[in-house]
Amino acid sequence: MALWMEAGSQPTTEKELADIEAIQAIKESAALELKEKGNEFVKMGKKHYSDAIDCYTRAINQNALTGSEASAVFANRAHVNLLLGNYRRALTDAQESIKLSSTNVKAYYRAVKAALALGLLSDAMSYCEKGIEHDPSNGEMKKLLKNIELKKSESERHKLQVAKAVEEAELLVSAFESRGYKIGKAAYQELTGLRKPVLDKSDILHWPVLLLYAEVMSSDFIEDFCETDMFSDHLDIMFSESSPPLPWDANHHYTREAIELYYEAGSGVELEKKNLMPYLLQGTVASNLEDFTSDEKNDSKISEHTLPEGLF
Repeated sequence: MALWMEAGSQPTTEKELADIEAIQAIKESAALELKEKGNEFVKMGKKHYSDAIDCYTRAINQNALTGSEASAVFANRAHVNLLLGNYRRALTDAQESIKLSSTNVKAYYRAVKAALALGLLSDAMSYCEKGIEHDPSNGEMKKLLKNIELKKSESERHKLQVAKAVEEAELLVSAFESRGYKIGKAAYQELTGLRKPVLDKSDILHWPVLLLYAEVMSSDFIEDFCETDMFSDHLDIMFSESSPPLPWDANHHYTREAIELYYEAGSGVELEKKNLMPYLLQGTVASNLEDFTSDEKNDSKISEHTLPEGLF
């Protein structure tokens, strides 16, 4: 009996060969039955997706299917993993399915979906293009390709914006260091927002400046105060005779001649150099960077409604 043959040994008689073929046929039949059972579980809905995964896995573990049949099982398990949000597993299954059958368009489709969900735009485009090569009339794949091209374009634009924000922040740090400035966190951000200083092309700093009128609990915000300006220049404009009256100064006490300006230096806590760049990047497209060379990942999600294709 072939069942009693030692591992690694080859059949030596026609009967042993027939026994092995019969065993293989039984395993193949069991694998196909598990595959169909898995398909039924998928049709029963989300509560049975884990059962479907189990059936497909058991079918694969029979090691009885080859070529397109084995490819179909891996592609079906990739489909369910997509529905469950297991994108890395879905991509691995889709890749295995493609290895077993390079013409399996559904495997390419699922590889594209998984790669997109993982933010692997280049991989997604590659799988999509190969899928279209095998099925040029596939409308869903063509739609996906257009979507990927748009996402890649947006990603490249975002990277450029991030690089620009980081470069501007680095130039600001250099400007502070060359001037010997010590920088702390801005006070009264509830009034100024996240506005930060700006360095122009002439290497001149422009600061956001908040004027507080403590007696009347009011303020004025100068969004662009050039470092070459004098406070007197701004006050001359703000309190000139041609300026409209201040709503909170009914008695006209605040005139250019009466205004006295005070400032306090060195009262804040100096930001350490390692914290200065993240602070300057707050409110920019680069605000979520953990370091200043990493690419951001796309955590896009897929719903089962975006997977119209069926099982094999």
